[in-house]
Amino acid sequence: MKKTLAAIVLVASTSFTVAQDRLGVAFVQAPEVSTGHCFAENPIKAFACARSSCAIEGIAESECLRVKWCYPAGWSADIFLQHKEGVHWHQFLCGWSSREDLQAAAKLMCEGSQKEWLIECAMVGLWNPEGKEQSLNQTAQ
Repeated sequence: MKKTLAAIVLVASTSFTVAQDRLGVAFVQAPEVSTGHCFAENPIKAFACARSSCAIEGIAESECLRVKWCYPAGWSADIFLQHKEGVHWHQFLCGWSSREDLQAAAKLMCEGSQKEWLIECAMVGLWNPEGKEQSLNQTAQ
């Protein structure tokens, strides 16, 4: 019994250490004006950082609304969409396990059922699970 309990404690503490090292990602948006994102260990830090980066565009942090939090962040992307009547917005994909899967989801977002209403749809930001920005032109490997 003691050996079983010790094994459970060891596995649980190892799992907690691995999960604790992962980053999450927060996305914010000031509609029609600016966006921001930030990778951090928890949503409080990440949203505060994302609001600061959003406000750099000359608007108040309070105008940068919380849109999405993913933990773990995984492969993440910012997709810009513009309706044929001019309104534009960003949608954020995160938590994907591979770049290829994320790119397939972004393609579906742009070429799926809402395609007839869009005049523009493109991935404008791409980040790996460590929060490093990736080239949009690089072919998936």
